[in-house]
Amino acid sequence: MRDIRTLGIVGSGQMGGGIGQVAAQAKFSVILYDVTQPIVNRALENIQRSLVRLTERGKLPEEEQQTILGRFRGTANLHDLRDADLIIEAAPEDYEIKKTIFQQLDQIARPEVILASNTSSISLTQLGAVTRRADKVIGMHFMNPPVVMQLVEIVRGLATADDTLQAVDALAKQMGKITILAKDYAGFIVNRILLPMINEAIYALYEGVGEVTDIDQGMKLGTNQPMGPLALADLIGLDTCLAVLERLHHGLGDDKYRPCPLLRNYVAAGYLGRKTGKGFYDYGKA
Repeated sequence: MRDIRTLGIVGSGQMGGGIGQVAAQAKFSVILYDVTQPIVNRALENIQRSLVRLTERGKLPEEEQQTILGRFRGTANLHDLRDADLIIEAAPEDYEIKKTIFQQLDQIARPEVILASNTSSISLTQLGAVTRRADKVIGMHFMNPPVVMQLVEIVRGLATADDTLQAVDALAKQMGKITILAKDYAGFIVNRILLPMINEAIYALYEGVGEVTDIDQGMKLGTNQPMGPLALADLIGLDTCLAVLERLHHGLGDDKYRPCPLLRNYVAAGYLGRKTGKGFYDYGKA
C-alpha cells in the first residue's frame, strides 16, 4: 500500500471540513484548502466547535481537541497541496468546477499522488480523462455529514488502477468507514436510489397528495427512516438535488429521473434548504 500520511482537501465547506475532521481524528495530517483564507479560518472554527460537541457528548477526551486541530494546515494557496500524499476534492457538484480543479491538481501534485473526488454523481472517467493520471483518479463519496455517517462509496472510473482502488479502500477503513464499490454510472449506487425517492416526495407535494410534514412523517414512521425525504433534501441542498437529478436524467435517458417542476422553482427562488435558511422548511436566517 502507498504510504499516505498527509491528505489534501480541496473545499472546506460542510463536506470538505467534515472529511478533514474525520481524517485528522484518524491521525492523518490535513492540508485544508479553499479559495480565501477567511473561508478556511471559518471552516477550522467549525471543526473546533464540532470537536467540542464530541467532548460534551463524551465521545472525545478534551485533551485530544488541540492535538487533532494541530494536524490541520489551512491554506488559500492551491500549490500547498504539493505536500499531500493523496488529495480529496470536495468542491461544489459542478463538472466545470471539478474539471478545472483536477487539471490544476494534476499539474501540482506529485506523479504518484491519487486524486479522489467526493462527487455524488459526476463521472470519474470524465474527470480522469482531463488529467495525465487517469489510473490514479477515483471517487471517494462520503455521506453527509461525514463525521457521523459510516459509509464511503468508492467509485471506479474506466481507467482507475487496481492499486488505486486498494489504497483508497484501505484509507477509508483507516478513517473508520465502511466502504462499498460502485461502477461509474450516473448517480452511482446511493444517489441513483435516493434521489428518485426525494424527487417522488417533491412530486407528492407538488400534486397535493400531502403536506410537507405529512410526507416526511409518513416516510419516517412508515419506513423507519431517520429523516423524511423533504428534510433530507433541505440538508443535502436543493440545488445539489436538482443537479444530481439532471445528471441522472441526462446520463440514463429515462424520464423517471425527470426533476419535479416544484424543485426547479425552489432552486430558481434561491430556496436551497438549510444553507440558505429556507427550503421545504424554514430555518430562519442562514
